[in-house]
Amino acid sequence: MKILGIDPGLRTTGFGVIHKQGNKLFYIASGTIKTPDASLPQRLKVILDSVAEVIRTYRPDCAAIEKVFVNVNPQSTLLLGQARGAAICALVSADLNVAEYTALQLKQAVVGHGKAKKEQVQDMVQRLLLLPSLPGPDAADALGVAICHAHSGEALAMLGQLAPALTKRGLRVRGGRLVG
Repeated sequence: MKILGIDPGLRTTGFGVIHKQGNKLFYIASGTIKTPDASLPQRLKVILDSVAEVIRTYRPDCAAIEKVFVNVNPQSTLLLGQARGAAICALVSADLNVAEYTALQLKQAVVGHGKAKKEQVQDMVQRLLLLPSLPGPDAADALGVAICHAHSGEALAMLGQLAPALTKRGLRVRGGRLVG
């Protein structure tokens, strides 16, 4: 399975492509999409077109993207959300299933704890994928999202398949617990 990870950003969007074969992960490619100092619509078009080009080049089977967190500045959060939306539009336009993960989930999957620093994520991504050097921070986050999906995607898919059967029996999952 080939997984495309996206770390959205209005100025710089990271991407990373890995291949999962059994329990092993293999690096395929990573990089960044930089937008020009231009109007918001023009920047969003660059993100949309560039993510579409990455998809055409590497032909992933699925995609994972980092969820937006709400930060102190609501305007920054809105702009980041729009960049994320442009990337998601490119992914779904290519008929890819898109999984979403928080920064906390990414850090837990890659480093082992949710309060890891960017440098720790970069270091662990380098180690896990046997890279010759540290990836840049945006590319490392994108690869981290792909790694997170490689580790948790199968479990989520199995839960999704179980959900209809549980519902027929009057059961639901709430707060991580099975309730009737």
